[in-house]
Amino acid sequence: MTIPRLTATLLLWALLGCHSATASLVELEVIDRERATPIQTHTHRGVRYVAGTPGQRYALRLTNQSGNRVLVVLSVDGLNAVSGETAAVTQTGYVLEPWASAEIAGWRKNMAETAAFYFSAMPESYAARTGRPDNVGVIGAAVFRERVAPPPLAMPSAAARSAESAAPAASDMGAQKAERLGTGHGEREYAPSSYTEFVRARSTPDEIVQIRYDSYANLLAAGVIRRAYVTPTTPQAFPGFVADPPR
Repeated sequence: MTIPRLTATLLLWALLGCHSATASLVELEVIDRERATPIQTHTHRGVRYVAGTPGQRYALRLTNQSGNRVLVVLSVDGLNAVSGETAAVTQTGYVLEPWASAEIAGWRKNMAETAAFYFSAMPESYAARTGRPDNVGVIGAAVFRERVAPPPLAMPSAAARSAESAAPAASDMGAQKAERLGTGHGEREYAPSSYTEFVRARSTPDEIVQIRYDSYANLLAAGVIRRAYVTPTTPQAFPGFVADPPR
């Protein structure tokens, strides 16, 4: 079965399968497209957040930190960024080559175009406009390792075959908030893609990576962003010596 593959960066479709991970397989960053730099991440109680501004276009940078291909099922506001379905880990996604990085800048419309991601007022988000506002404000990536075919077995000798026939087969057991932000469905952009085959090692993700987002004011009110303390200055009757006036 084939999966859509983005030229040099993106890719789609998959089969089931996976394995549990001990180290991070994929790094997820939110990129400010105007500045071409990552938006600052704030960590609060073990959860990562970014602050967005209405109208700000963004992309999601996925970096494969392993030497093997991985499949990333990408969710924005609880919706699959490729198919638009309510997101589930069994769905289509993007395939990354070993050590490769890709920037996903929008909702996939077809094999050549995406509709730009941008921060919007929650009622104007794509999720809310399609009647699915419950998970607005979270970006997630479910990562799957690829199933690797075992090397071909050597043909056993006649003596080994005789001993094997008598042995049993082994079995494998074992403050007041402002309006929340969402992600809008922006203008169409050229983003070519192609297909590739990918078989998941198992049916559950090796890793799930999440970043939450909202406005700066809301994250400040929620205590995610700490207000910078500025030492107040007060007028002094005797501040020092007389300076020359400007010329």
